[in-house]
Amino acid sequence: MTRAATAERVDAVVVGARPAGSATATALARAGRRVVCLDRARFPSDTLSTHLLFAGGVVELARLGALDRVRAVGAPPLPVAFMAGAGVEVRSRYTPVEGIDYGLCVRRTGLDAALVETARAAGVEVRERAKVRELVHDSGRAAGVRWVDADGAEHELRAPLVIGADGRRSLIARSVGAERPYRSNRNGRACFYSYLEDPRHEWRTTAAQWREGRELGTAFPCDGGLVMVLLMPPLQDGERLRADLDAGWERTVAALPGLRERLEGCTRVAKVRSALDTTSYFRRSSGPGWALPGDAGHFKDPVTAQGIRDALRFGRLLGEATAPVLDDPAALDRATGAWERRRERECLETYVWTNGLGRAAAMTALEVELYRAAADDPELANGVLDVFARTRRPAQALPLRRGAALTARALRRPGAHPREVLRAAAGELGAAVQLRGQRVRAVLPV
Repeated sequence: MTRAATAERVDAVVVGARPAGSATATALARAGRRVVCLDRARFPSDTLSTHLLFAGGVVELARLGALDRVRAVGAPPLPVAFMAGAGVEVRSRYTPVEGIDYGLCVRRTGLDAALVETARAAGVEVRERAKVRELVHDSGRAAGVRWVDADGAEHELRAPLVIGADGRRSLIARSVGAERPYRSNRNGRACFYSYLEDPRHEWRTTAAQWREGRELGTAFPCDGGLVMVLLMPPLQDGERLRADLDAGWERTVAALPGLRERLEGCTRVAKVRSALDTTSYFRRSSGPGWALPGDAGHFKDPVTAQGIRDALRFGRLLGEATAPVLDDPAALDRATGAWERRRERECLETYVWTNGLGRAAAMTALEVELYRAAADDPELANGVLDVFARTRRPAQALPLRRGAALTARALRRPGAHPREVLRAAAGELGAAVQLRGQRVRAVLPV
């Protein structure tokens, strides 16, 4: 391995070219900054990921200028959302946002390649098959990286801002001492997903979820005439399912009769991929000369499919916030700090709500009543979907008075168990109070 004789100097170095990295780099380049983005992959390249975007995520693609390229991959628009549980079926549509009223499920090979091409079109130098070895420090600040190209030659890039968009196992987070989260939540469900050929044309515009007991499964039509099926059994069942993936897959699908019926005529064409550790967290994400967008700094359980949307949004906002001040270290640090606080304010309530949905528990009596109410009330169903789309906060869609009404309905239900209903109501009340508290307690540690 040969070492570079001199360091190359640019305005910003971005480690990782997937959604968070491409979004940050694109925004910086459009502001006239010279940006180099390094990624160990060669695109198109897959990565372990579920990849549904609700309407709010599609809006972020449009704001970045990437939507036309992503749509060209061929995934069908998904204007309809479907949820089923306890024998109740709910269908809804989105409230349009900036003219967008549909979701998309695009496989990461096509999605990430489209984002990389968007970055390049903006002027970003994307260097593939580049392995970052270490962070360079100068006078207590992040000042660049050392990296190795595909031929084994070592290079050094210097910049006033190093952006770690390198995922949950972020090298940059480790290098600045931010790897340990200051807020985290252990996941209650495992994740198993695969792709199936999908001849069910009547379902090709619908993103669907089924719950049965403690089981949860989804089917999201995607590009290539396929449907991505995600199974989220209780975490304690994950190792058993992993021991025999094919048999475990069939057994789990069979435990969800609605999903099984949806998949009639579909043929699995890909291996089953899995993840057991999807712990949610916030890490410290800004400091002298560095910032952590995307999963490197913040991660939510995939049960609500928010990760790519947040990576795009807060990557773009990071680039826009820092581009004007890259030449002023004090102003740059203020900008990255303000960006981090904004992300926490915007994401914390959704994080708490997601953690609640990520519990591997059977539907409570109140959840069943919510499904029943939403099935009869299109406005309520639309409001719940808008929470997933991030156009409405959880506390707005599910106010305390609605919880009281659902409790009363559950108690009046023939065969109701009052103690169980009241226990569920107490839990929902506690969660609602916590959600509201997050709006005023979104304070980063000193």
